[in-house]
Amino acid sequence: MARSRAAYEYTEAEDKSMRLGFLLIAAGLLSLLGLGCCWLRPALQERGGGGSANCTVLAVRQLGERFACTFSCGAACRGTARYPCLQVLVRTSRSSLPALLHEDERQLRINPKCSYIPPCARDDQENSENVTYKQKYWKEKVGSQPFTCYFNQHLRPDDVMLKRTHDETVLLHCFLWPLVTFLVGVLIVVLTICAKSLAVRAEAIKKKKHL
Repeated sequence: MARSRAAYEYTEAEDKSMRLGFLLIAAGLLSLLGLGCCWLRPALQERGGGGSANCTVLAVRQLGERFACTFSCGAACRGTARYPCLQVLVRTSRSSLPALLHEDERQLRINPKCSYIPPCARDDQENSENVTYKQKYWKEKVGSQPFTCYFNQHLRPDDVMLKRTHDETVLLHCFLWPLVTFLVGVLIVVLTICAKSLAVRAEAIKKKKHL
């Protein structure tokens, strides 16, 4: 009995291999749980009830209201500037009611009243010029041409996005790499156990031949 127990004791290299496998399993599970609670679940909720549609510009206008943004001019240099509010109203192929266009979900959360948030510059005039350039783009280059937009009927029925922050590729990688880490850990543990079992059996067969 003592001999059998001693035969199944792992060497230092096998012990390190087992520890690595269990570490990868734990890391994969914790990553899946963390990403699921903190990122993946909210992303799926944003996508729930959503879809794509064809959008056509109805009106492009600047409001008189200006909004504050924060610019950075160095490690310890930060300040506040202002930019005008640009609104792009569109009609979607899913609804006859006008909707407000936004760049993506992030900009929608930052400022739900405006369609475009320029990169914050120190000079207010530069911010105004960036917004005016975007206004000309929607009026002259896009005009009445249809383009693809994204909506969510449950969360924001009156808003549409030009692009999605959480697309299928990001969601796939969010799930794929923790799963790969978990499976690699399982594989290391299983291979180590199988190798040890085969080594013990080979040793037992060798001893029987010498008897």
